[in-house]
Amino acid sequence: MILLVTSSERASECAAALHEATGKEVAVAETLARATTLLRAECYLAVVLDQYLLETEPDEAGTTFDHLGTAIAVPVNLAISGMERLVREVRAGLQRLQREEVRARQAAVGRLQSELNGTVTALLLSIELALETSCLPRAAAEKLESVHELVKKLRRQLESAGPVGEAEQAAGA
Repeated sequence: MILLVTSSERASECAAALHEATGKEVAVAETLARATTLLRAECYLAVVLDQYLLETEPDEAGTTFDHLGTAIAVPVNLAISGMERLVREVRAGLQRLQREEVRARQAAVGRLQSELNGTVTALLLSIELALETSCLPRAAAEKLESVHELVKKLRRQLESAGPVGEAEQAAGA
């Protein structure tokens, strides 16, 4: 969903153009205070902010920005921008948001893979050292061998996942 924040008489026209161009539902707030209320209640992909409101209400603008969450802010001067430019700016903002989400996901997966690889290595070493223990009961040795095989399988699965982002990069190409 997109939030359009403007007191302009063209608000409904702008909302319709954004809906048609993006296929996203568009909510309209006439003031920054109303926008902040809507941002507290709902998650938005993008928040299109009329620069007039940002300049005339700087304190309220700060509060609105504090409540954006994961939405991308798209400031636009609606007094001089046509519908084409408005749509272009919002599309560019949504594309930036999508790229940022992909990068954040790749970073999170990379950190997780790194942590898991370290844990898997520690498990393998611990199991191998335990298996070298003299006088280890046969049943315990069999269970350790079983766990050892499972951990080696986990390592192969992590390795087959490949470098982070390959699949996403291929999909985006």
